[in-house]
Amino acid sequence: MEFDYVIAGGGTAGCVLAARLSEDPKATVCLIEAGGEGRGLLIRAPALVAAMVPGRPPLNNWALHTVPQPGLGGRRGFQPRGRALGGSSAINAMLYVRGHPSDYDDWADAGADGWDWQSVLPWFLKAEGNMRGESDLHGTDGPLQVADQRFPRAISRAFVHAAGACQIPQNDDFNGPGQEGAGLYQVTQFHAGPRKGERCSAAAAYLHPAMARPNLTVMTGTRALRLALDEGRATGLMVRRRGREITLRARREVIVGLGTFGSPQLLLLSGIGPEEELRAHGIAPVHVLPGVGANLQDHLDYTISHTSPRRDVVGLNPRGLMRLLKAGLRWRKSGEGLFASPMAEAGAFLRSDPGLTRPDLQVHFVIGIVDQHLRKPHLADGWSAHVCALRPRSRGSVGLTSADPMAPPRIDPGFLSDPRDLETLMKGARLLEGILSADPLTPWRGRRLYPHDGSDAALEADIRARADTIYHPVGTCRMGRDDLAVTSPDLKVRGLQGLRVVDASVIPLLGGGNTNAPTIMIAERMADLIRRGG
Repeated sequence: MEFDYVIAGGGTAGCVLAARLSEDPKATVCLIEAGGEGRGLLIRAPALVAAMVPGRPPLNNWALHTVPQPGLGGRRGFQPRGRALGGSSAINAMLYVRGHPSDYDDWADAGADGWDWQSVLPWFLKAEGNMRGESDLHGTDGPLQVADQRFPRAISRAFVHAAGACQIPQNDDFNGPGQEGAGLYQVTQFHAGPRKGERCSAAAAYLHPAMARPNLTVMTGTRALRLALDEGRATGLMVRRRGREITLRARREVIVGLGTFGSPQLLLLSGIGPEEELRAHGIAPVHVLPGVGANLQDHLDYTISHTSPRRDVVGLNPRGLMRLLKAGLRWRKSGEGLFASPMAEAGAFLRSDPGLTRPDLQVHFVIGIVDQHLRKPHLADGWSAHVCALRPRSRGSVGLTSADPMAPPRIDPGFLSDPRDLETLMKGARLLEGILSADPLTPWRGRRLYPHDGSDAALEADIRARADTIYHPVGTCRMGRDDLAVTSPDLKVRGLQGLRVVDASVIPLLGGGNTNAPTIMIAERMADLIRRGG
């Protein structure tokens, strides 16, 4: 089977690329995805993210794990990643956050020429269908529907007021003129039409409406095995489909979009990467590229949870489950109510030191108890607040556990390997504790889970015992100009022809926020460049 473009991975970036490239009726496009079509109720109903994230069972979720982390007391971290068309946009909390504008200037300064804020803003605008209307900072005609939350819980507004009691300003738009402050998140959710209230994943926004095109072939239940390479050029992709191994030939390009963990794994399985890593698994080096799998960055998250004497939050007790059932019936009829909630309704961007020029902390406020990625359930009604340190200095890596393409990758985030990250996270925890102690949250403040004596030593021990990812890994195929860059700023794999990587793995520096919106922006820009022959 032969196509102009073969795209490995139907995640966030892959959906955007397949839809945009197939807008040209003269181009044939094939997209492969290991999971399903991403149309099921679990994905469409925002609140049911709680059923997918734990990975027990692994519903639309790769449910990956890290190697033991010395900085976290030797614990193995959990890494949920989406396994369906839409990728992690099918199982995330739908928060629409671009990061701080200066983050993109940092990319450019790090060697990602042309990825400064003024250069990327038009691609954010092109993607965005924001219900607030068009402005200098928002688009309204893009396929990705971005909505205000219509039914936030009272406790989420109380969190914003509690932040105000701590002299933290209210911010009604984290993607507006300024990022700092507390407010309600905008979400990637249908805000009009028959799907109002449903999740607007990258698949729902871009790919599903395009799947009837005769020049677009979408293969779900299909696993990427390795790249086909011939004299320095990628000529296709070997896949396993319905128990058979086949090769999909690419006349123009193979585009890898398997994410921060999957993309370096596929390159390594194909003989592209550090020589010592390849030989350690019996893989003959085809193209030595030392940076493949290096530069892994992720936001480490610390959670404070409380039970609640009020019941207008989420709980897994019989009364709480009855409320959820009623909410589900309401959502099916109208797209309204609790089932339309992202659960992480409110948040904040804060500075750990007033001398900083931009926030270095992010808070997610959740209307239920989240303990160990919801893998440790609690029957009580309650809530959680999460804080992470933005722009971590710690670096990790992704490698192979085996030359078997069916084996999971080796993931080592290197959490807290740089002591400065612990210092920032501890400052964030202190700021968060102050907000959660403010009067506006008093009616909901019950027993704290995992209390400690308040000392620095106890806080550090609690962070090392319980902190884990907030699901923003990037960087393992980073773009740049230096010898350790895997991709050039046009996202072509350095030293090879006909091969690009387009997903969050190319991001050189993890920025100030969630990573879904930046990944969509990257794919929008690359689709345009590829169509113009760049």
